Amino acid sequence: MLFGKRKREAVIDYENLPQHIGVIMDGNGRWAKKRGLPRSAGHKAGADSLKKIVTACNNMGIKYITVYAFSTENWSRPKEEVDYLMNLLLGYLRDAENTLAGENVVIRTIGSRTELSEEIQQQIIKTEEFTKNNTGIVMNIALNYGAREELTSAMRSLAEDAAAGRITPEQVTPEQISARLYTAGQPDPDLLIRTSGEIRLSNFMLWQLAYSEMYFTDRLWPDFSVKDREAAIIEYQRRNRRFGGVG
Repeated sequence: MLFGKRKREAVIDYENLPQHIGVIMDGNGRWAKKRGLPRSAGHKAGADSLKKIVTACNNMGIKYITVYAFSTENWSRPKEEVDYLMNLLLGYLRDAENTLAGENVVIRTIGSRTELSEEIQQQIIKTEEFTKNNTGIVMNIALNYGAREELTSAMRSLAEDAAAGRITPEQVTPEQISARLYTAGQPDPDLLIRTSGEIRLSNFMLWQLAYSEMYFTDRLWPDFSVKDREAAIIEYQRRNRRFGGVG
């Protein structure tokens, strides 16, 4: 920086926004522990943070956001915590009809529904139906989601079509696989954000993230602010996306 000159702050280029952002919302439990609170308080604070981030992304003009809410592996957590998370998610889906629907958000869930309670399954149907005609951001809530399970389901569908003679092995393409994923018809995430300092994918969108830009931050999810999200987008815009080619 030249003497006497103020450093110019980086600003978002609204002509180069990611279409689709994936978020691994990590750190709720650690946030609560640091404050001497039960883990449930961290999950509640994380849900409040999610509303702010989705609303801000919608206002910015981002088209899709996929958030990792509950993985297929999370069932191994203590029953008390799982029960709280399920109740929190149920309440979030109910509340979203009034709050996020008012923000013109389309709400979808991705993942296997068979292990979820009948009450949650019915609320998913109701919330998706209530918001399906909105024209703003599409929020995918990854609920009982695991990428390996998703890919297994897609391969099973291809195998069934091949066994029935509807498709030949030569006709199996990346596009055929993508069309059988939970995110079929949506662009792959341009940007993945993971909070809490962990640097791994944790079985999240393994196929779709093949060429995503990844942003890891030490910030715990309940503390992740709209400003933090802006910093992630600015970092994304600094990247030279080559998709396996040369710049």
